[in-house]
Amino acid sequence: GIRPIIIPDESRYAEISREMIDSGDWIVPRLNGLRYFEKPVMGYWLNALSIKLFGENAFAVRFPSAAATGLSAFMVFLLIRRFSGGTVEATQAALIFLTSFIVFGVGTFNILDSMLAMFVTASMTSFFFAHNGDSFKKNVFLLLFGVFCALAFLTKGFLAFVIPVVAIVPFMIWEGRFKALFIICWLPIIAATLVVIPWAVMVHFKAPDFWNFFVFNEHIKRFLSSGAQHHESFWYYIYLFPAVALPWTCLFPAAILGLKKTGIKTSITRFAICWFFFPFLFFSVSKGKILTYILPCFPPFAMLMSIGLKKYFETGGKKLFSVAVGLLAVLAVIIAVALIGVQIIGFKGFKPYDQTWKWGLGVFGFVMFAFLLIFTARASNSKTKLMLVGCSPLFLFLGSNFIIPDLTLEHKAPGTFLLKNAHKIKTDTMLVTDEDPMGAVCWFYKRDDVYLLEGGGEVSYGLNYEDAKSRSLNLRQFKDLVLQNAEKGRVVLIAKSRKYMRWKQNLPEPLYEDSNGKGGYVFVQY
Repeated sequence: GIRPIIIPDESRYAEISREMIDSGDWIVPRLNGLRYFEKPVMGYWLNALSIKLFGENAFAVRFPSAAATGLSAFMVFLLIRRFSGGTVEATQAALIFLTSFIVFGVGTFNILDSMLAMFVTASMTSFFFAHNGDSFKKNVFLLLFGVFCALAFLTKGFLAFVIPVVAIVPFMIWEGRFKALFIICWLPIIAATLVVIPWAVMVHFKAPDFWNFFVFNEHIKRFLSSGAQHHESFWYYIYLFPAVALPWTCLFPAAILGLKKTGIKTSITRFAICWFFFPFLFFSVSKGKILTYILPCFPPFAMLMSIGLKKYFETGGKKLFSVAVGLLAVLAVIIAVALIGVQIIGFKGFKPYDQTWKWGLGVFGFVMFAFLLIFTARASNSKTKLMLVGCSPLFLFLGSNFIIPDLTLEHKAPGTFLLKNAHKIKTDTMLVTDEDPMGAVCWFYKRDDVYLLEGGGEVSYGLNYEDAKSRSLNLRQFKDLVLQNAEKGRVVLIAKSRKYMRWKQNLPEPLYEDSNGKGGYVFVQY
């Protein structure tokens, strides 16, 4: 809860949940009072429940994501302990998962991907327990498999079904049990349908065009269209995976060598390979890509790393591991030195921090990262080695809450600036904003009636409704609104500084004007 809320994602998902509580409508998601159909409701429900428990604050809106990450790690632990190497190896697998950079980053951030990954992990865990269970247990776990798929669907859509299918079908072929799929699929289908249908029907009656927008725009168009949002090349995830899988990236070769020696004979190893590779391939083929989409691939990644590294050490491996962690330690030192250099000398006039303690804390984090890695290379016990690798980034992780660069705060965290001017917002104040800070304006001022100036961005679809069109203003309409309320202080504009500078010459003289920097935002009262 220490870090400020970051826009647009954190403020968006926080605000939609707040508006659900405030309006009492738990069926149709709304952002700024406008219909918002990009995602189903489960993530918003979990956030809203957390807000009810902990209040309207940063901790509350991040807690579901953090809890989901912890539960995913627990399921990785259960799978490895039950079907592979016991408690120690299971603990190592959970540690590998939790300390992968992307898992930590997303798990302490208010977005829906951690919750989706948790439900997908639960569904895959249930399936594998069913795959290895007797008749009664098999049916119970198949029902749970369907339930968790449904909850994943209610969190983020049809990926909930695609990921298990593209992983399980090749796994069952590999196991020589493909025909069994046609027998066991019915229980999960029935369970998933029963869980999804109530909300699916209710949202259809309250917002009949929800499914049209959600299916076409958020799935078909995003997967197939060359003009899809966040369009990236096929190689996007392959390029970036080594970076987001740190610090474990350096141990890829050792783990692969260990897996080659074990011969991929066990069912759990085959399952993890299919769970990792085929969803990763699916995400790579998709036209629309965001880095967090591959989060469901990290539980099997952690499992494979744990299994492979165990076998690597059991067969006498040592040198490859030591060289790898040594190279990573050198990289950490280089980054620490570069941070010192940029902060002291500057780069084209740019320095990340105004306060010395912040960059000092960042340097300390990287130095401790390097120190623990060097200590890891010198340790003799393989279990100690792996635990130390997992612990090596913890100082950096802790420090990351305090060392967000000043420019990032200016661009992405307007909360402090908005609260500074909160006393100027009255009940009858007409709030106008551009698309960038809209979610934050709604969240910090507890409003769902904010006007949008010069485009609606992510709420453009909601602005197309007849009852919402008046909330969209062009510059001339905004100027008229200001003139109609001249010198009453009833109109407030909150916008990106660069946009305001472009509009300012065409607008009346304000009563009050404040800014948090050239790259930040303005608060203008008329």
